[in-house]
Amino acid sequence: MALAITTALSAQTPLTYPLTRKGDVVDDFFGTKVADPYRWLEDDSSAETKAWVEAQNKVTFAYLAQIPQRATIRERMTRLWDFEKFTAPFKRGGRYFYSYNTGLQNQSVLYVTEDPKAKGRVLLDPNTLSKDGTVALSGASFTEDGGLMAYSVSVAGSDWQTWKVRDVATGKDLSDEIRWSKASGASWLKDGSGFFYSRYEAPKEGGALTGVNNNHLLYFHKLGTPQSEDALIYQRPDQPEWYLGGTVTDDGRWLVITGNKGTNPETSLFLKDLTKPGSPVEPFLDRMDATYSVVDNEGDRFFVVTNQGAPRNRLVAIRKGQTEPANWTEIIPQAKGRDVLESVSLVGNRFVATWMRDAHSAVEFYDMKGKKAGALTLPTLGTVTGFGGRREDTETFYTFGSFAYPGTIYRLDLKTTKSTVFRAPKVAFKPADYEVEQVFYPSKDGTKIPMFLVHKKGIKLDGQNPTLLYGYGGFNVSLTPAFSVSRMVWLEMGGVYAMPNLRGGGEYGLEWYDAGRKDKKQNVFDDFIAAAEWLIAHKVTSTPKLAINGGSNGGLLVGACLTQRPDLFGAAVPEVGVMDMLRFHKFTLGWGWKSDYGSSETKEGFETLMKYSPLHTIKPGVKYPPTLITTGDHDDRVVPAHSHKFTATLQVAQAGPAPILTRIETSAGHGAGKPTAKVIEERADVLAFLVKNLRMKTP
Repeated sequence: MALAITTALSAQTPLTYPLTRKGDVVDDFFGTKVADPYRWLEDDSSAETKAWVEAQNKVTFAYLAQIPQRATIRERMTRLWDFEKFTAPFKRGGRYFYSYNTGLQNQSVLYVTEDPKAKGRVLLDPNTLSKDGTVALSGASFTEDGGLMAYSVSVAGSDWQTWKVRDVATGKDLSDEIRWSKASGASWLKDGSGFFYSRYEAPKEGGALTGVNNNHLLYFHKLGTPQSEDALIYQRPDQPEWYLGGTVTDDGRWLVITGNKGTNPETSLFLKDLTKPGSPVEPFLDRMDATYSVVDNEGDRFFVVTNQGAPRNRLVAIRKGQTEPANWTEIIPQAKGRDVLESVSLVGNRFVATWMRDAHSAVEFYDMKGKKAGALTLPTLGTVTGFGGRREDTETFYTFGSFAYPGTIYRLDLKTTKSTVFRAPKVAFKPADYEVEQVFYPSKDGTKIPMFLVHKKGIKLDGQNPTLLYGYGGFNVSLTPAFSVSRMVWLEMGGVYAMPNLRGGGEYGLEWYDAGRKDKKQNVFDDFIAAAEWLIAHKVTSTPKLAINGGSNGGLLVGACLTQRPDLFGAAVPEVGVMDMLRFHKFTLGWGWKSDYGSSETKEGFETLMKYSPLHTIKPGVKYPPTLITTGDHDDRVVPAHSHKFTATLQVAQAGPAPILTRIETSAGHGAGKPTAKVIEERADVLAFLVKNLRMKTP
């Protein structure tokens, strides 16, 4: 670490950061030699890697500390963040459960109450589980009578879960403990005698955060017994890349087992009759040819949302033993336009269908035969979640939010379909000062891409507006309007926020997703670059004022666009990104992403990935824009080596004066469960970096 790279910054003291040691590792991919000089950074537990992390952070935080607006931004974000936050309540037995945060608590607290209008009492406070707020509640499941809760916690942002059981009446834990669970919920038997969960075998020593996880196992845990006695219910050694999950139907009769191959959208379903002791697991919809999601059932007749024969989804009824599509009864058909049937719930003896319409929500009601029975009026373009409950319930709750509309909880009377505000947050800003518009722009191949623009009312289109272009574009994930405190601080400072709905997402169904994955992944980058060019052409902003940002697969997006068009952007912030496309499948659950990326294990896959892999498309001697790369040292989803290797390579290649920095959060993972204090610090640092490098004039 004695050697250093010096980057001259105009009118500043030169920025010096560590020169990373180069190794001599070279891989051979189908006759093509590819050097990997920073392979040693993949060992996150080595003393050398830890020293590198410390040295990089020292440079980054010294740089950030010199930004005059940093403290003001953090203070404003803290004040704005300090408002009461609730989740929509849900009912089990005679009890309602919900999460509540007073404003700045590191973790939200789980409450139980007999009256949803009353606060009730604390059932579980994760803030008491660690001094720094890095132990988070990652899952919870309740028995039918609401008397017991299976809950899981994760530590320092890891995807690993530990399950425990709490008596709701006393608030005390029982002796039960389940370890090495991942990608799992818990589903109780109707009588509350035990629950189903998924896990992996315990990792090898030292491999908990980087070792490959495969061969998912579905188990049953009987209450009051040690984990060593849990019964293995289902496994697929012939399909080591399958995720397995088990859900008990509301009537308690069936265990529905879902199999997914990695993050492929296709699913297979299996059934186990829980009314017959020792009954086998039987195939139900096991062709792995489409998506299948069970909404509810009537005996051996199941209501299923599927894209079989309907790339934008439909609701059908399928009887066990009569699973050929010709035997299905269609209840809610695929929409005639471009709308996507996003989700369906069966509550109050009616189907509540949430549609995605040009990347925002619409909600409709249908009777049991599929006859439309009304629609829900929403406040503005936004996103709806919720509508949970049982078929016999007379009420349900949902949450609505948008860019300038903080998440508000509504109670829906299922007899009248009338909504009333149940809880509305009080956030210290004026929504009327901002406007949201949706535009459609052409990508490189002419495809029309929707994009949301959010900004203060009355902005001038003079090309001088600092603009943050955010994207994702992958894994069938849809970006829809939502409220964000850090985004609001950006808007208050005069920034414009732009969010395009890139191909690879799920905004227009399976065809839209397919158009942005594997050998068509370049479409996603073209869509994002075209968004930047549109913003510049329409004088919303200009290159010196334009920053790009995204996380995880969105971090890949930013990394790829940064290396393909370094001339186009004024700053870049790739967060927890997948940067080494040749080796992503070699860590933890990375193999599951082959659904979107393919892999370097085949010649065709290697040739596709090599063309856009951010790590491998960095070119020495190029002037790259100011870049802040963020990751967490406990990220066991996208391991930090992706960001580390990208940082080291970009620092060496940089020919211009702009800084290439990395911010490595300690005791943090991919993002889920991150303490509020850490989130505020990180978001404030990102905004401070942008304020400085886009030369923003802040209020």
